[in-house]
Amino acid sequence: MSNSNFVDYIRIFCRSGKGGRGSTHLRREKSEAMGGPDGGDGGRGGHIILRGNRNMWTLLHLRYKKHIHAGHGESGSKQLSTGADGQDVYIEVPLGTIVRDEETQEIITEITDHGQEKIMIRGGRGGLGNNHFKSSTMQTPRFSQPGEDGIEGWYNLELKLLADIGLVGFPNAGKSTLLSVISAAKPKIADYAFTTLAPNLGIVQYRDDLSFVMADIPGIIEGAAEGKGLGLRFLRHIERNSALLFVVPADNANIHNEYRILLNELEQYNPELLDKQRMLAITKSDLIDDELKEEMEKDLPNIPYVFISAVTNSNLLELKDMIWNTLHPNQI
Repeated sequence: MSNSNFVDYIRIFCRSGKGGRGSTHLRREKSEAMGGPDGGDGGRGGHIILRGNRNMWTLLHLRYKKHIHAGHGESGSKQLSTGADGQDVYIEVPLGTIVRDEETQEIITEITDHGQEKIMIRGGRGGLGNNHFKSSTMQTPRFSQPGEDGIEGWYNLELKLLADIGLVGFPNAGKSTLLSVISAAKPKIADYAFTTLAPNLGIVQYRDDLSFVMADIPGIIEGAAEGKGLGLRFLRHIERNSALLFVVPADNANIHNEYRILLNELEQYNPELLDKQRMLAITKSDLIDDELKEEMEKDLPNIPYVFISAVTNSNLLELKDMIWNTLHPNQI
């Protein structure tokens, strides 16, 4: 996924259709110059509907389509004929998309399944024809209802990636390298901070044709929860991950302390993130010997961990086993 093509936030203006007006027609026949009311109802205005598409990974397609309008309902007509409904507009979005009202910041809806359809904005109701208003004291009403106006406003669409495992670590911890080695993903890799500017997804093949999805997320720095570095722009993607894999390089002076800093940033952003299953991958372990590993193990966090090397492919299968057993504890 190209960083320039990955868009996880978009602002669009939407307007649903106006309902059609009810008819005020009075029945006229050869034998009856002026009969009773037979005006039909107006058609409803078009909805704006979100539809999930598992083949999409970005909101890029909405970047140049900022205004979305649904069709208006048609007016009712004689012989109790109801007007046609306004044309609905469907917006295809990737799984994990949520919609907020820009003014209130209220979450309107979210899409998590392929083919799932949810009405984002309802069209206005069609007006009632004069046939609805006849009574014993008013046999020929000459009025009807107008259609309801549609709803319009600015809306924010946010994408939170749906992945089984989210990689959490400081810049240059080796997350992108790890993803490139154990999946077919080809993230940008270089020896400087913030190489990854947008999340990358990779499908990791496991035993017996099984697989899981891993997300490489831009590195955390202290203060990310307050917006430093890439800040909140990437932290929201972690919310949808089933479990978190903390990635810390073996040449770090204090692995436990680095883990605590990362955990603190997640807690400040959203305390519920601490309820997720957590694991630790100590990368670049080819740089240390067995004696140093044993010494480091005395002060590691009390979570499942494994020493790995993406360069020598050391313990990568053990890493996959640890992840799979965490995701599927009942299958152990």
